[in-house]
Amino acid sequence: MDETNARDPDEPFFRALLTPHRSLGKTGFRLIMLALLAGWAFTGIVFLSQGAWPVFGFFGLDVLLVYIAFRMNYRAARAREIVSVSRTALDILQVAPSGRTREHRFNPFWARFSVARHDEIGITSMTVEGQGQRVAIGSFLNPDDRDSFAKAFGNALAAAKAG
Repeated sequence: MDETNARDPDEPFFRALLTPHRSLGKTGFRLIMLALLAGWAFTGIVFLSQGAWPVFGFFGLDVLLVYIAFRMNYRAARAREIVSVSRTALDILQVAPSGRTREHRFNPFWARFSVARHDEIGITSMTVEGQGQRVAIGSFLNPDDRDSFAKAFGNALAAAKAG
């Protein structure tokens, strides 16, 4: 038997990088902030000319709060999950927006993939269970991406169990 053609059982045959979707890019964010600032400046000048100076400050506070909300949203988008399946291991690496990582390792023969579904929404949650641990995966994905991932991951886990 030619050992160069033999497949390494530790080599992953399935790997997925899960990331949150953000529909507004940096350019869109800048345009929205510029529009808000222009609206704030125009409206603020009108109120200042009428003698209602406190309104000017409160409008600026609104723009600041929108900016902070967007920055928090983009920070949350730094979350990642890397899921890989080989014949000998199912590895899940979860990276929080802060950069903190959590690693989980399962034996694919004993791991169970559970999917919770809602009739109207679709998949609401996905978990991997085994060896006394339970890990939620893909919680930040939209329903279509959850469905796509669940099918591919379920097939990969079945292939690992089939050998």
